[in-house]
Formats: sequence, structure tokens, C-alpha cells
Amino acid sequence: MQLTRYLPYRLRRRIETARHDRAISSVLATPPLIPRDDGVVLFSMIGTAVLLPYLVAVKSLWRHLQRGRVVLLDDGSLTSRDKELLNLHCGNPEIISLDSVVTDPFPRGSCWERFLTILDRRKDEYWIQLDSDTVTLADVPEVRAAVEGNRSFTMLSGDDGEIGALPLREIASALYPDGPADGHIQVRIESRMGQISRDDWRYIRGCAGFAGFSAQGAGRPLAAEFLEAMKRLVGPDVVTWGTEQVASNFQVANDAEPVLLPARRYLNFWNEGWHDNTAFLHFVGSHRYDSGAYARVSREVIASL
Repeated sequence: MQLTRYLPYRLRRRIETARHDRAISSVLATPPLIPRDDGVVLFSMIGTAVLLPYLVAVKSLWRHLQRGRVVLLDDGSLTSRDKELLNLHCGNPEIISLDSVVTDPFPRGSCWERFLTILDRRKDEYWIQLDSDTVTLADVPEVRAAVEGNRSFTMLSGDDGEIGALPLREIASALYPDGPADGHIQVRIESRMGQISRDDWRYIRGCAGFAGFSAQGAGRPLAAEFLEAMKRLVGPDVVTWGTEQVASNFQVANDAEPVLLPARRYLNFWNEGWHDNTAFLHFVGSHRYDSGAYARVSREVIASL
């Protein structure tokens, strides 16, 4: 029995995070990735607390994709030692300060700076947003094809996302046949999308933990229009954590021919098993350390780097 489960959440999470870092510390002994200035950017927002998991995430993806240079958004906590390690392992990545990102009229915080940086910088390069709590297990041909075809992509939040990119009214009726719902901010917005009078807008029920943004795609103006629409749906709660993911899903859906990564191969971990052909796992916060799966697959990947 794990006695830590009886501790307060924050204390338990600190203990679990420290235990995970110890389990994956051997990532520091793996060879550095060799960045390529080939029009692809591997982008993440990180801080000192996720440095080791991030190295697993970016190295495991780069190993199979073999494309891109690294750009990082510093949440303000990276130390000089952290930056030395990042320079060594990621080929002197570009590091952007969180405070340097102008957000107005968008919310500040809750990953909006990350999303806006992508919109501002995607004109000439293909940007891949990669969360630090992910592990690439196997080849990712679907991602490679999306990049080569300059088509945006997203992993799905679950099997229900496989209905694809649909007009807002169709998305709302398909996912929420009983009408507007309460609860999580994403549910509140998605279930009310039918109230937005834009027949030309589409939406995908995706996950911002792993998403690709095609070069020369739409920037802030489209996102600003959608932000105003979200404000009309949920008012001041538009600043709530989770609205950036909705905006990311919307942006990808309205790019040309977006790619939906198959949910069986690119999935969120909910303390359940995965398929033999699963290529990518996102260890979402609520179940990140359950069953020791995150540490186990991370160590397996580290051994193969």
C-alpha cells in the first residue's frame, strides 16, 4: 500500500515528482539531440520542475521524427544550471522569456503565452507544441506526413474526437446532444458552440498537449475573433485554465486539411492500458504517476536513446 495517497495532494505530488525525477535521471547520460534548421520547430513551455521529463519528451520525439530545432518558453523558473543542461542536450535552443510575450487582449497565464508565441512565429516555420509530460514510444509516420504536407495536426482528447473537424453547430450537437452543459470550462464552451453564428468556423475536440501548426497559417486575428465569441459564451471565465486548449483546437480545425492523429496510437493516459501499436503517450496531470507507468516507459525509452 502506498502511504503517500493519504497525504495532502500538494505534498503527495511533490513526493511523486521527486521520485519520478530520480527514476529518469539517467536521461542526463543520453546523447544530445542534433537540431536541424529545416523549417520545423519543437516548442515547449517548461520550468525547472519539469526539466528531466522534458528531456525525455523532446529526445524521444526527435529520435523518431528526426526533424526540427528546439525553442523553449521559460516559465520564469529556469536556472542558469538548467539552461546549461538544455544547451548541452538540445543544441543551444532558443529560449523565450514568458514575460516578453505580449498577451493583450488575450488572457495572461494558463498557457496563453505558449499559444500566442506559436501564432506569432508560425509564418515561416512549422511549429510543434510538445508537452513535457509526454513520451514517444515508436515511429510517428502520421506526424511526419503532416509536417511534410504542411498540414496542422492534433492528438485527440479521446475516441469521441474522431468525428473530425466539423462546423460549430454540428460539433455541439454531436458531442452534447442534451444541449449546453455545466462543469469544466471546455465542456461549457463546447456545448454552447451552436450559439456562435459562424457557419464557416469549425472545431476539433483535440488536446493541446501535442499539436502541430502549419507554416503560413492563421495568426492572432482569427484567435482574437474566437476569443470574443468565447467571452459571449462564458463571460469572465474565459481566463480560466482550459480555454487555451479550446482556442488551440479551434485554430487547428480552421487550418487547411488538419490531420487528426488516431486516438489508439496517440493517447492520453487515464491509468488504463494502451495498445501494442501506440506510438505516443501523454501522461495527463490527474493520472500522471498512477501505476508507475510514466516512470516505466520513460526508463525504457531512455535505454533506447
